[in-house]
Amino acid sequence: MSITSAIQSARSGLDVIGMRADLVATNVANATTPGYVRRSLTVSETILGNQTSGVQVISVDRSQNEILTAERRNLSSDLAQADILSTRWGSLSQRVGDDIDSSALFQNLNSLQAAIDEAVLSPESTNHANTVVQSANNLVQEFNALSDLITQERWRAEGDIQEGVTIVNRSLQQVEQLNKQISGIDRTTAQAAALFDERARIVDQIAEYLPVQTVDGPSGTVDVLTVEGVFLLAGTAREIEFNQSNAIGPNITLGNGLLSGISVDGVDITPGANAYGAVSSGKFGALFTLRDTDLPTLSAQLDVMAQDLINRFTDPAVDPTLTLGDPGLFLDTNAAAGDGVAGRLQLNALVDPDRGGAVWRLRDGLGAVAPGPPGDNTILSNLSGAFDTVSNISVPGLQGGFVYSDLVAQIGSLTGQQRIQNESVLSSISLQYQTIQEAEANETGVDIETEMQDLLIIEQAYAANARVIQAASQMLTELMDI
Repeated sequence: MSITSAIQSARSGLDVIGMRADLVATNVANATTPGYVRRSLTVSETILGNQTSGVQVISVDRSQNEILTAERRNLSSDLAQADILSTRWGSLSQRVGDDIDSSALFQNLNSLQAAIDEAVLSPESTNHANTVVQSANNLVQEFNALSDLITQERWRAEGDIQEGVTIVNRSLQQVEQLNKQISGIDRTTAQAAALFDERARIVDQIAEYLPVQTVDGPSGTVDVLTVEGVFLLAGTAREIEFNQSNAIGPNITLGNGLLSGISVDGVDITPGANAYGAVSSGKFGALFTLRDTDLPTLSAQLDVMAQDLINRFTDPAVDPTLTLGDPGLFLDTNAAAGDGVAGRLQLNALVDPDRGGAVWRLRDGLGAVAPGPPGDNTILSNLSGAFDTVSNISVPGLQGGFVYSDLVAQIGSLTGQQRIQNESVLSSISLQYQTIQEAEANETGVDIETEMQDLLIIEQAYAANARVIQAASQMLTELMDI
């Protein structure tokens, strides 16, 4: 090898070593950056004639494991769904109370029963009657408040769906733009590697909302489609369509067409829909489950409890002054409206002094036109006994015969069961996600210790090439001195 060849080889070696050092620095600096994939150089010999003339960089490579990445994305969808359901049901359970000691509804019922029992012992007492009215209003207000809470949570889910659709549509457009950039540059460069990372990060974001997969296209591009096979991006981004409702209520549902699902180019991908493209998990899966299934079911259960309360005190056997069709102690302010009884529940104004009523009607009957004997506790005793009548209930989650205290106790039990179930699912999926995430990181992430070892090798290679150049320089100097 000539001196010139030696210098050229050493110089090319130094150039490559400099690039390797830059990559190590970049890897270490981005070791904790989400979506960053470890970089490495592919290097080959430069051959001139039949002789080696140094080295050259072929490409900047990204460490990838498509199988692990796909599995991690699928689990990220499941994790996002489980996290939302666990969080929302945790909040609901805390507000409703997941046992009789923490249930405001159950405690208000107990207060009402206790107040009526006191009135039975002292039917002439106006103070005791006023306490019954106040306790009954408290119970009604709790029913109303829980009904409002369910409506608010459904409305919150509706808004979150709209926000998610906006994010996913914007992300799909970003992937389309990155595809164009990647296809127009040398895909072996560090610049291309950064674009690949950014695109993968955006696809990860999409996967939080719905499970997706990618298919390689020409010139380094990718198409994005749901795991069910509906294309979200095929060359160009397709728009997920969703029409946010202006109102939410017990009678406003997806089933009756008053709420919107989500679709892509006319293909229904609404979670839970009877369609091949229905999304199976992700944030959309959780939000639609809450809006269209879980919360309406809870609302229906609450309505049954409210309606049963109305029915118990409408019976003429409880209050003989009532005629067929007369409202009892509790009533539905708009019975023809259908669902949403708990939100419309009200104490009969005939016994409420604040609304022009008189408390003596608790003792003498809602149909009484004048006070009766102050010592007569017959109707008050009937009111007390109405709570212990067994009602047959049959709605999802509530089947069987119940006295009223047992029926009301179920609301806390139901929300507590939902909370525990969703927490269990979240715990299981979190463990699976952590396991696959660690496996992927081991394959594609940055190991600081390994990078430091590479840096030592780089230093040694730098010193060796520098010595070659130094030796060649000394040889040239000696030749010039001859």
